[in-house]
This record gives sequence, C-alpha cells and structure tokens, in this order.
Amino acid sequence: MKRSALCAIIAAGVIGLCSSATAKPLKVYILAGQSNMEGHAAVRTFDYMARDPVTAPILKEMRNADGTPRVCEKVWISYLYGAEGTEKHGKLTAGYGAQNAPKIGPEFTFGIYMQKMLDEPILLIKTAWGGKSLHTDFRPPSAGPYELNKFQLDLYAKQGKDIEKWKADKAKETGVFYRLMIDHVKKVVKDIKGVYPDYDPQQGYELAGVVWFQGWNDMTDSHTYPDRDKPGGYDQYSKLLAHFIRDVRKDLSAPKLPFVIGVMGVGGVQEEPNYFRQAMAAPANLPEFKGNVVNVLTEKYWDAKLGELASRWDKVKARSAALNKDESLTREQRTAALDKYKAELFTPEEMKLKEEGISNGGFHYLGSAKIMAQIGKGFAEAMVGMEK
Repeated sequence: MKRSALCAIIAAGVIGLCSSATAKPLKVYILAGQSNMEGHAAVRTFDYMARDPVTAPILKEMRNADGTPRVCEKVWISYLYGAEGTEKHGKLTAGYGAQNAPKIGPEFTFGIYMQKMLDEPILLIKTAWGGKSLHTDFRPPSAGPYELNKFQLDLYAKQGKDIEKWKADKAKETGVFYRLMIDHVKKVVKDIKGVYPDYDPQQGYELAGVVWFQGWNDMTDSHTYPDRDKPGGYDQYSKLLAHFIRDVRKDLSAPKLPFVIGVMGVGGVQEEPNYFRQAMAAPANLPEFKGNVVNVLTEKYWDAKLGELASRWDKVKARSAALNKDESLTREQRTAALDKYKAELFTPEEMKLKEEGISNGGFHYLGSAKIMAQIGKGFAEAMVGMEK
C-alpha cells in the first residue's frame, strides 16, 4: 500500500475517533400533562396564523413551501397516549396531537424552536392523557396517599357513600399515570435507536428538561379544592407539583433536571386574581428550584378576537338547543330561525374567521394553532433560557 493511501486511512480514522469523542450527548426532553399537552389544534387552523405579523413567521417554520406541515429532520418524538398506552414515534411533524389526529400540541413548535436554537439533534418523549389530575392520576409517590378533606367527609357521609370502598378505589387510581410516564421515559432511553435510528450509542444522551402542561381537572375540582374561590384555596396543588418535580428528578436520576411549568391561561390575561394560576406558578419561587424551574404564562398567547367569536358561537348553540325543544316549529322553521340569529350575531367575515381559527372548545385553547404554536415556542425559549 502506498504511503499516501495509508496516511489517508489513518487520518480518516483519527477524525472518526475525534468526532465520536467530542460529540455532544443527545438531548432528550420530556413533555407531560393532560389534554392541552395532548393538543387539540387542528392543522386546518394553520392558515389563520398568517393574518397576524406576530405569528406569520412562526407559520413559516411550521410549513413547507407547498403549505404541507414540516417534517423535522433532526427532531424525533415518542408519544405515549390513550388508555391502552399506545405509542407513536418518528420524525416530528404535525399529527402528534390528541387522539393521533391531524392536530398539534405544543410539541410541534417546541421541537422546531429547540432545534433551531440549539442546532443539534433532539429527542422528545411525550406522555399526555386528557382528563387527568395531579391530585390523583399524576400524584407523585412522595405526596403520600390521597386524603379526604373535611368537606368531602361531611358531603359523602350525607350522600351515604361507602367511604372505605371510595378510599380503596382512589388508591387504585392514585399515581397510575405518573408511573406510566416514568416507565415510558425509561423504556425509550433504554432503546433510543428504536425511536431515533441515527442515534449513536457512543454519543450518549442527556435528560435535558421537562415541560409540564396540565391543570384543568384540578382547577375545576370543587371537592378536592373546596376553597378554590379563596386565596390559598389551591395551595395543595402547589405542594403536589413541588413533590412531582422532586420525584421525577429522583426517579430519573437527574437531580437538577430543568422544569418548565406551562401555567394555565385559558381566557387570557385576567384583571381579577386567578388563584389556580398563582398556585401553578408558586413552585418556581421555592429556593430549591431557583434557576432550574421556570413558569411560562400561557395567558399571554390567548387570542382575544377568537375568544370573543367563540363566546358568540356559544349563544348560537344555546339558541339551537332551545329551538330544537320547541315542538311547535317545523324543521324548516327551526333552520330559518337559527340562520337568522347567526346573521344577527356574525358578519360573513367573522364567520370565516371563526371557521378558520377555531377547532375546539375554550378549555382546549380554542383548538387554535395560533395559540398552541406560540405556547410551544414559549416553552422552548424558556427551556433554552435556563440552559444558557
């Protein structure tokens, strides 16, 4: 073999060794929560984003030149969803929202902007189930068992409930989805190539952060939080979330794992104190979490115009229900009356905006890609802010 060829082979080998030795660990981010982490923003609402100069540039990151949803070449995702624990994985794109439908949650723009800002491959592990509470379903181990409060004990006694059976049923439900989340994360990182085929085991991985986006079921639970309309009425949620952060770090052997808390913001910024939002945000102010737990106030991404249109549409639905109960009217008369009422409430342009921008209820941020895309981007910016 010629000396020049031998030198070339040796040089290539040295370069290969150096690149393996200096390659950064794959960054792995966990996205967890309930229905809004699942995501109910239909892909058909993407177009509405182009109407606002704030979100038009985000839309360009989300779509290809032909208008189809972008497929991220350097971001992979494993998504565990459904009561049966179904997993979907692949390159990040639209369609990793709720019920495996053509929807997005915050994962889409979170992944896009994390990769854009870090410029390195990323793996997302998403575990989300609709209608799940922190006080029961995601209850962390160190919080102990669910304890009935005085309000519940008095109420259930009056209702004649079998308290011991209630406690036994509650014990079976407690922490189920916390354990599913932890088990799935451990399963994925044990076999990363099963999700991300180009992964180099010599490169290693780093659990780099968690995004927690949950709250609706706790916020609306008047039994667990009987004083929810008073200051401190949700203090238990704050304590549970602090336990949750500590336990996730412990169970994943990542003592300083950064956390982003997506503080519920349905309805937008409010003048009156929102005690639940305060409780969600409180753990980030604990000394032990300083610098490694941050809040993102999702209220700032609410679209007031869409929210107002949705409120008007609720009136249409109420009128429709009332007309359907009126047996004195024929079907044609009901339809004509409802069409007349719609015309009184909406201009044609407003109807177009509603159809273009809204695909779900207010509790799901109107199923609006404009809102959800900004939330995902906000989560990414907060995460990178901690890393820097």
